Amino acid sequence: MTQPPPPPNQPPDPQGGFGAPTPPPPQQQPEPGYGYPQQAPQPDPGYGYPAQPPTQPQQPYGYPAQPPTQPQQPYGAGYQQPAQPPYGYPQQQPYGGYQQPATAAAPAVAPGGGKKLSAQLQIVIAAVVAVVLIIGAGIWYANSGDGGGKGDESKGTGGASQGADGGTGGSQGVGGDGKEKAGGNTKAKAAFQLDVPKVPDTTPVAGSWVTDKVFVKTGVNSVVGYDLDKGTVVWTLPLTGQVCGASRHMTDDHKVPILFEASKRVAPRYYKECTEVGMVDLDTGKLVWSTSVTGGAAGDGKVRFGEVTLSGKTVAAGGLDGGAAFDAANGNPRWKPQANDQGCYDMGYGGGEGLVAVRKCGTYDAQYVMIQNLDPVSGAPLSQFKMPTGVKYASVVSTKPLVVAADVGDSAGDGSGISDFFSLDEKTGKLKAKITADADQYAARCRSTKVEACTQALVGNGRLYVPTEEHEGSTGEFGDETNEVIGFDLATGRTVPEKADAGDKYTLIPLRMDGGDLIAYKEPPYDKGGQIVSIHGGTMKETLLLENPSDKVNREKENSFSINGAEFLYEDGRLFISSVNVSKTRESASAYDKRYLAVAYGTKG
Repeated sequence: MTQPPPPPNQPPDPQGGFGAPTPPPPQQQPEPGYGYPQQAPQPDPGYGYPAQPPTQPQQPYGYPAQPPTQPQQPYGAGYQQPAQPPYGYPQQQPYGGYQQPATAAAPAVAPGGGKKLSAQLQIVIAAVVAVVLIIGAGIWYANSGDGGGKGDESKGTGGASQGADGGTGGSQGVGGDGKEKAGGNTKAKAAFQLDVPKVPDTTPVAGSWVTDKVFVKTGVNSVVGYDLDKGTVVWTLPLTGQVCGASRHMTDDHKVPILFEASKRVAPRYYKECTEVGMVDLDTGKLVWSTSVTGGAAGDGKVRFGEVTLSGKTVAAGGLDGGAAFDAANGNPRWKPQANDQGCYDMGYGGGEGLVAVRKCGTYDAQYVMIQNLDPVSGAPLSQFKMPTGVKYASVVSTKPLVVAADVGDSAGDGSGISDFFSLDEKTGKLKAKITADADQYAARCRSTKVEACTQALVGNGRLYVPTEEHEGSTGEFGDETNEVIGFDLATGRTVPEKADAGDKYTLIPLRMDGGDLIAYKEPPYDKGGQIVSIHGGTMKETLLLENPSDKVNREKENSFSINGAEFLYEDGRLFISSVNVSKTRESASAYDKRYLAVAYGTKG
């Protein structure tokens, strides 16, 4: 079928098209405390403003977004980011807040041993200095959020900013409804381990899922289901080739879409094109359906995909050849790439509660990125937003509410793929808030060339939750590093006062939302086992759910996985850690160097 339409045609815009924002008002000064950046001002109605809702019959899917009728200025015109004070340097609190007092200078002594101050005058000066310092400390503490930090602003636990109305962020009634609860026992035992399969070269094995019956993991030319507690094989699904894409979303009845290659990899050309789309039943291990499509940039050949997702009754896959969608029940195509798609193609989709396309349009030297919220069945755009100039790729963090991450102008500089988060109204396409994510302060990551591959960034309760980068803890000892998880209000872009503190020598890694609460992994110090905690989405208070064993053998197993090279799943007292890539195992590898496909821990049994 033909692809569904975007909003109707509108007169051309001489300034660069739909959604090109006008410059924002002057930036406020940064707020105090590590991880609490300067707050981005709220845009005027022209900034990122979407096209008007359709009033005419819509055109076929794939037509580029049409510009608004009013010319608009380029993103950031006339606007410069204020200089960021260095890490640990006292920062000023805007809106009439407290400013760090100047330290009183020591009394000057004339060269050559001039006249000393009298004892009485020295006592008076010392008393005045003490009063200034006491008052300053008191005011700083009053502005330091919930007071639950370590009491040292330079170590990143200082003040929290307020909402646009001067309130505290509206945390009352937020969170507390997660289904993961602490049982009578939080001490976990090693359940099982899965050795790395034999492979001739580095092989992708991304994709892991948990149901109430099995732990499922991508294997070599297969998907395998394992017993939750013993790790014994329950079923094996052989495939024509290697899994090359896996959805993080599954249906209510435990079906999940994957991408796989049409034939097995053979050395020396250890690469195959990713063309096949299929739906796997995780309970039975059956391939419900599989298919491929032709068209678009692939011409008469099969369309190559890079990632796949699920939203409701629709499976959607995208890549450099364009995007396609399928009925989740039977694999029938809903749309596929067109040969003449007006210079646009779907790089990929974000799924879950909604379906959002990231489209790249324009000629090579004048490309731009469009975010389109789609009807999952017809593919018709419900709203759209043109990303600012300098954005080459964009990642969908959440579809409802709609939050997108991008590295504007390649300014992040740390490989995270994130310089800013964009909070969008999914119904109108209007920009609600732009949240600047300083690469030196925040640890969330997105694979810039993938649409749905962000980690350590969670959305819930009308907030964006991200961890700070590691920084020195309260003791100042070697290896004493820690971090926090903080929240941004998606309506205003401002930080909320509450934060979760990892504690000395631990690092918080947000994994997923659990209702209105967060599930997080706590990366441990060298002599401890990792932990799983539930973080209340409002108060940000932590509850321990699971703690791994701390003996040397289990520590080495757990530490064999890297945070950014592994998948962490926690469900009902069980933690599964698995690799996303495996390589040929060296026969001479020591126990310390040993790698695993997956390890599992549990508090039950």
